[in-house]
Amino acid sequence: MQYQQSSSWSYYMSMRSNRHRVAEEEMTMERVGRLASESAVVIFTISSCCMCHAMKTLFCGMGVNPMVHDLDLLPNGKQIERALMSLLGISGGAVVPVVFIGGKLVGSMDRVLAFHINGTLVPLLKQAGALWL
Repeated sequence: MQYQQSSSWSYYMSMRSNRHRVAEEEMTMERVGRLASESAVVIFTISSCCMCHAMKTLFCGMGVNPMVHDLDLLPNGKQIERALMSLLGISGGAVVPVVFIGGKLVGSMDRVLAFHINGTLVPLLKQAGALWL
């Protein structure tokens, strides 16, 4: 009988822990959504990442002033990074830079560069109000 109580207590605690983790993930996703909607262009980066620097340089060179969130400088940056990985559908590896335009997820460096090369990035930026010309 003692074993069953211990087993049910473990089950209860694990379920409680899972609910807590899910609630934290939902709050983090909401926070990402709020941060992504702060400006016409939002980039999640890591301050020492050369690809992140290249992404910022691309947008600044186009005359766009992106809102940049350096995940390594934010107190909850790791949770935001996990949420971004979930949004991108990846389970490991480099996640940054991640770009949102007009509050919508564009993606990582490869997607942004593909949009730039095929000519769809500028219209997207104009539609979001990041470019006027």
